[in-house]
Amino acid sequence: MKIRGEIPKVNGVYDSQKNINKADKASKATSKKDVVSISGQAKDFQTAMKALKDVPDIRKDKVERLQNQMESGNYQVSGKDIANSVLKGLTEKKL
Repeated sequence: MKIRGEIPKVNGVYDSQKNINKADKASKATSKKDVVSISGQAKDFQTAMKALKDVPDIRKDKVERLQNQMESGNYQVSGKDIANSVLKGLTEKKL
């Protein structure tokens, strides 16, 4: 037996009640604040990086000293030192 008439309206009322309850629950949600914390190791790393930025890439005193030696003819390098540097560079180079 099928009952026709007011039943669809009753179902509609129940459906609208469900939607109202969902909206009430959603509005009660609390917001959380984001928190960022930096470890001590990261702070140390940051301090070291700042110190390295202050160090020049070129040691001007050493460059000037070697330049003066070359210009005056006093700069001497042995073949053994050159060979050692070449071999060291080849062995440390990663292929």
